[in-house]
Amino acid sequence: MRPDRTTNDTDGQRRRGATVVRMWLRPMSHLLGVSMATLAVVHLLDVARHENAHLSLWELFVRMSPSDAGQIMGGIGEVIAAILGIVITVASIIVQLAANRYTPRITEMFFRDRTNLLVMGFFVVSAVFSLWVNFSIRVGAGGGSTENTFVPMYGVLVTMALLTASLLMMAPYFGYVFDFVEPDNVVRRIKTSGVEQALRPAGGEGDDEVDERRVTALSSLEQLADVALNAIDQKDKGIASKTIDSLSELVVAYLPHKATLDPRWFQIRDRLAKDTDFVSMNAEALGKLSTTRTWLEYKALRQFLMVYREALTAMPDLITRIAIDTRYIGQTAIAVGDQAAVAVVVKFFNTYMRRSLNAKDIAAAYNNLNQYRYLAEELLKAGWGDQVLEIARHFKYYAQTAHAMGLAFLTETVAFDLCVVNERAYDLHAPARDELLQLFLEVDKEAELDQQEPSLRGVRKAQVKLATYYLQKGEEGLARKIYRDMRDERPDRLRSIRAELLAVTSNEFWEISDRGAVFEYIEPERRQLIHRFFEWFPATTMREPIREEHTQE
Repeated sequence: MRPDRTTNDTDGQRRRGATVVRMWLRPMSHLLGVSMATLAVVHLLDVARHENAHLSLWELFVRMSPSDAGQIMGGIGEVIAAILGIVITVASIIVQLAANRYTPRITEMFFRDRTNLLVMGFFVVSAVFSLWVNFSIRVGAGGGSTENTFVPMYGVLVTMALLTASLLMMAPYFGYVFDFVEPDNVVRRIKTSGVEQALRPAGGEGDDEVDERRVTALSSLEQLADVALNAIDQKDKGIASKTIDSLSELVVAYLPHKATLDPRWFQIRDRLAKDTDFVSMNAEALGKLSTTRTWLEYKALRQFLMVYREALTAMPDLITRIAIDTRYIGQTAIAVGDQAAVAVVVKFFNTYMRRSLNAKDIAAAYNNLNQYRYLAEELLKAGWGDQVLEIARHFKYYAQTAHAMGLAFLTETVAFDLCVVNERAYDLHAPARDELLQLFLEVDKEAELDQQEPSLRGVRKAQVKLATYYLQKGEEGLARKIYRDMRDERPDRLRSIRAELLAVTSNEFWEISDRGAVFEYIEPERRQLIHRFFEWFPATTMREPIREEHTQE
């Protein structure tokens, strides 16, 4: 179901209204109330001291001589100018420090921010207004003559009001500046800018305007990646995770509305074609991105890949977050029926696996496979069997690659993930069920080295686990396919596999793990079926050898 843009706009207006009250009106009202109350109390005390005081507070304000007005305005102008200088100096320092830490775009965002422009404009107008009011004061020639005398009473009062407002605004404004450069808010603004540019529906724009929107959206993706990379350098996991989530959220918000966008949006040309991620691609690859309308998804996932590469060594915990958010993009593409976008997601999952294998980072590949399998399950639920078969082939390839590299645990992980995929395919009556089983049975091959033996044993355990699932469902024919694939195994290996599977009686792993389960665990009802499966093998194969005891004469 597509999100309701009207509802989102209403929610945004409500949040902005609440922010204005919380950040501006409430503190200014409190400060003004305290100031006016203090003024009233002090004025009453002064009146009590002067028995002849007969002027009210308002009359004190409006009755002034030219010399009084000149003295007042001379001081006010200096104060307003000082306020403007302080505000500009402090804001510039804060924004520059934030820009150096997170992304240079903060400076651009700050000086284009509407609230900031309004506040700065208010201070400037106040200073200019007080300057000209002060200039308009005229004092007579002397001797009590009022000729050529002019006292801009309302100008002085308005200037006092402007100065009061300027002073009251300083504290909330500094609070606003700190809030503006707060990392979560910076990330949110960049994401919002990208979404606004990407979701503008077709209509009435020239080519230059469309190109400008494409570049702005692309810039938002790059800036989010910059924030994530800087956060990794500073070991700030929270900001890095938030930024990765925002990249995903931008694409997730974009995907449901692609059909409403101007066709020119999807064309890679003009300034977009000069981007570093596109300029190195050949014309055929660029044409495919344009035809499949997936350049933004590709660009976003390229940013994920860049962060993934850095996180492998600097912040491994971020790897899982990247894989999860990549899956979210894939799930959204499935929900809207965008097969081209799903293909891009699958390609990047494969690239994550390649990066992990090249680095021999078992933990990264392990967590990546977990999210990759979740995506395959979502595809099964959507009935996209061909895509699931493609993913299964990739799993088989990476299992065999890990096997050749001596990474036994990864081969075993792939096998148990394929076991789960086969179970889901059976539950959903997927047409690709038989082909998935065949791919699963092709994962293992004879070990060329002794140290590769554990990986093949893990694959066989996963296959036995799937066989017990089929037996529990009454599908003896499918279970026997697995038996026929295993019947030439060495007897000692079969016996040890059976014993190890029967020995696992708890599904709780004894270390912290994202999956939180034990691969070899089989529910008690299914565990009993292990015996039934191994009964199909010849009795001589499954019987333990009798050890001969030698006596010493």
